[in-house]
Amino acid sequence: MRHHLRTTSLSLALAALVAGLLTGLSPSTAGTHPAADRGAGPAADRAAQVPRLRVRTVVRRLQHPWDVQQAPGGRLLVTERDRARVSVVRHGKRRTLADLAGQVWVSGETGLMSLALDPASRTVWACHGSSVGGNHVQVTRWRADPRWKRLSHPRTVLTGLPSSSGRHGGCRLLLDRDSDALVVGTGDAAVGTNPRDLDSLGGKTLRVHRFTGEPMADNPFADATTARRFVWTYGHRNVQGLAQRDDGTLWSVEQGSYRDDEVNLLVPGGDYGWNPVPGYDESVPMTDQSLPGEQQDARWSSGDPTLATSGGAWVHGRQWGALDGTLAVAALKASRVVFLRFDDQGTLQWVRSPKALQQLGRLRSVTSARSGDLLVTTDNGTDDRVLRVTPR
Repeated sequence: MRHHLRTTSLSLALAALVAGLLTGLSPSTAGTHPAADRGAGPAADRAAQVPRLRVRTVVRRLQHPWDVQQAPGGRLLVTERDRARVSVVRHGKRRTLADLAGQVWVSGETGLMSLALDPASRTVWACHGSSVGGNHVQVTRWRADPRWKRLSHPRTVLTGLPSSSGRHGGCRLLLDRDSDALVVGTGDAAVGTNPRDLDSLGGKTLRVHRFTGEPMADNPFADATTARRFVWTYGHRNVQGLAQRDDGTLWSVEQGSYRDDEVNLLVPGGDYGWNPVPGYDESVPMTDQSLPGEQQDARWSSGDPTLATSGGAWVHGRQWGALDGTLAVAALKASRVVFLRFDDQGTLQWVRSPKALQQLGRLRSVTSARSGDLLVTTDNGTDDRVLRVTPR
């Protein structure tokens, strides 16, 4: 994995200026409200080549679908947070793969959340609330049968992710392409001390072996005997998205308080600066540079107000034109998908939000299908859908 240098405040300001020039917005709002393409010069010309997008409904009549992943044979796996069920969708028809209502603790933002899927071994991982031994969040894996009719052989991979009322439960999963690691992004459970407490699994990104549940040997604190041996990065508020770039780098999408949703490049052992103490003081900066040590600046920040960013995926394929190689991020409150262009050093170049993806209500997850299409879930609470987005 290539490690990138920490972005300085100056480079962030320059990146915001570039984004503002390309979108016709001031630097202070460039990250907050992506506008239609306009501008001058080669960079703006390239940005103007955003393709038209076709948005199709794959399945409807869902309720708070949290994640969607592609399985073999044209199948899609979908989780619903409050119903606590995993569904298989094929040819527009849904059937229940696993009803986990009796096993999943549902409260507020916590329930059945992110999925990860290894098609070759038919292994499925899910992040979900649990009330066994007290309310918390955990990661469980199952094996699917060859026809994807049921899940069996449940195994707990990681447990003890903190939770209180269910607020800020996280919890995004990602299978690392370059190792056997399962990457887990967690929320801080709205407890101010969790993000910087290395022995709390809240407000972190974690790396565990996807089958054994052991900490990865190259984790920054792998030699510890406490919970910090799982920690990859810390100082996060509520990690809602994880995505791995072609160069192997890991990126997170994080929800801010009333300001500063963030996209972060994850540096092993990095501190991302959320420290809302005493109590749970949400007036503090998302990345507080007054804290001891070095804090990692966000590679993109929404500013004020937030968009309520959630899942993210890297976009692949020449058919996407100028959007090829961007990071697509779903937004709940802002009801859109935001496409972010970063250069090879991880510096923001420009921001786009196509109108075709601004008319669908709250958007929770965005994942990349093997064809290069994007799969998007709505999160409006009633008659939610899985959508397929195709450039044309």
